[in-house]
Amino acid sequence: MPAKIQQAKPQPYHHGDLRRALIETALQLVTEEQDWTFSLREVARRAGVSHRAPYNHFPEKLDLLAAVAAIGFDRLWDGLQRAVAGVDDPQASLVAIGRTYVHLGLENPALYRLMFGPVLSNTGANDRPKVARSAGDRARAVLDDVILQGARSGAFAVSPDNSQERELATLSVWSATHGLTMLVLDNIPRAHLTVEDMIDRMLRMVLGGLQQPAAPASRVT
Repeated sequence: MPAKIQQAKPQPYHHGDLRRALIETALQLVTEEQDWTFSLREVARRAGVSHRAPYNHFPEKLDLLAAVAAIGFDRLWDGLQRAVAGVDDPQASLVAIGRTYVHLGLENPALYRLMFGPVLSNTGANDRPKVARSAGDRARAVLDDVILQGARSGAFAVSPDNSQERELATLSVWSATHGLTMLVLDNIPRAHLTVEDMIDRMLRMVLGGLQQPAAPASRVT
């Protein structure tokens, strides 16, 4: 289960990039409180600026939350990139991605829920805020690349020339990994397994679905 979140000390803003200071302060609050019901006024107070200052960069609180979610996706991208660095086998890369993804989600549950939850989609618009969507697409691209690598090498039963097949393969892996992360966060699994066991078994099932089927044995006549 997620470890207890350590509270970060407020970092009063003195000079420099106010926008960045506000985002980092909001991220601290999400991490400490494991919630995002704080006000822009509280963010301003913690950052050491006037209560009107945030509105110069974030007209709505949702704009600030989207920027915080983007930081979460940037961390995910960085973690996934590190996980597959120097790994040539696409199956091993997929396992590394799955493990890293779940553990990053469990490290900061509120941030993970903000990244993927409905708060950023219940805006009345047709899509999530661009800053969060773009950062999320960048993180997912790491998985896209591994699926393409496996398709080209023949490790995965996916045509490298069929974009729809590749997208469905990515969605399948992402859905399984995201689903397990959310189930663990919500204390729903009833498999009586450790988190590591659940990750291992989930990844084995995912790989089994992606791998090329073994050729049938030749009949002896």
